[in-house]
Amino acid sequence: MMSVPSLTLNNGIEMPQLGYGVFRVEEGTELEKAVETAIRLGYRSIDTAAIYGNEKSVGNGIRKAIEAGLVTREELFITSKVWNDGLSYEETVAAYEESLKKMGLDYLDLYLIHWPGKDKYMESWKALEALYKEGRIKSIGVSNFEIHHLETLMNETEIKPVVNQIEFHPKLTQTEVRTFCEEHNIRVEAWSPLMNAELLTNDTIQDIAKSLNKSAAQVILRWDLQHGIITIPKSMTESRIKENISLFDFELSDEQMKQLDALNENKRSGPDPDEFDFKI
Repeated sequence: MMSVPSLTLNNGIEMPQLGYGVFRVEEGTELEKAVETAIRLGYRSIDTAAIYGNEKSVGNGIRKAIEAGLVTREELFITSKVWNDGLSYEETVAAYEESLKKMGLDYLDLYLIHWPGKDKYMESWKALEALYKEGRIKSIGVSNFEIHHLETLMNETEIKPVVNQIEFHPKLTQTEVRTFCEEHNIRVEAWSPLMNAELLTNDTIQDIAKSLNKSAAQVILRWDLQHGIITIPKSMTESRIKENISLFDFELSDEQMKQLDALNENKRSGPDPDEFDFKI
């Protein structure tokens, strides 16, 4: 079983640098089994969201892993996110309660505002601050926040986000946002680190992978880690779940890191946070 290193968040909490993501995975026994498998293989961080519609299955997988003696709840780091159809103070608290209920948990280790939306996130953040002060959430953060969103948030609230989860991969390196977060001690977490598998056939990545006798996915995820990024790849296949955590027996050279950095095209596979319309 692999042991994943942790990074210290700005509130002193330790967060595994590699986690298991479940974006675009349907509710059901297959997901329950995948979560349990990921935990058995060494993952300790699981990332879901209300909008994914799979919190119940994630919670069932966690429960089965605990019941099987694979792990204790305290050894896990569980993240979910509040969706943008309800970002008032009361709606945010209710959404948190609903996520806990679906997952069968007493608390989350990290709760994020999923998207900033159009000036809708301030009340939601104040609700997260209250839940955090009450000890009901271990850490609070944001997702898809641009620099101006972070500046507004930090200027008008008490508690700084521990994490900003953003789209990040070799085609979208987000240098300015990452630099801002580093300057303010906010950890950057990558969603879609493999760009929905689009990057796995890239010639540069393939060449580096062959030279190291590793997969393209491993090269990309190792690049994340060496940039100090928290990353949460998704797979439903046990062999790939195992492959994605097998990143700690090799390193990319400075030259290989530069080659991957040079692939940047500021190309998104998901929405632009300043343009996303949340009407659902």
